[in-house]
Amino acid sequence: MVNGLQFQTARDLFAANSAVAWDMTAVPTDQPSLEFCRRLMAGRIPEEAITFCAYLLPDRAAIWWGHECLGHLTELLEEQDLETLALVQDWVGEPSNASRRAAVAEAAMARQHTPAGWIALAVQRHVNGLADQTNGSRLRPLPAAHAVNAGILAGLARVAVADRFSVLTAFVEMGIHLAETEALRRA
Repeated sequence: MVNGLQFQTARDLFAANSAVAWDMTAVPTDQPSLEFCRRLMAGRIPEEAITFCAYLLPDRAAIWWGHECLGHLTELLEEQDLETLALVQDWVGEPSNASRRAAVAEAAMARQHTPAGWIALAVQRHVNGLADQTNGSRLRPLPAAHAVNAGILAGLARVAVADRFSVLTAFVEMGIHLAETEALRRA
């Protein structure tokens, strides 16, 4: 078990963030988070390991992970997605820069349903929090992790079926490694 993880067990993560239950069918257990994630990858719906990682990571790390996953799929992305990924990379490097935040917010609005557009939306949700998403609506606000998950899965859907599980596995292992790195920083 990695002691510096924000959520030691899957149940801890689900208890702290009810939105994860909207995105997953898996039932949380008291299994350590990283073991649970690997079990998901070997399970009936391996894509849920992507979802779990997106919620397990702190927002900024999850956004970077989404950027890196899509960065491995550049040949499957359109030019506007590549431009958006460059904006996200700039934001991760300097998140307090107002012009970088504004550029990513503009990209999120213009490219909402592309893989990188989802990652840009995650930046916007992280920066603005959940408060501005409610604006009188009865819809539940969704966290940055939801958008990271959608972006990675949208990119993964473009991968040839024969290669999809190996790419998914690489993405999940990258997310687990990042979670371990973040845990060490927190410890």
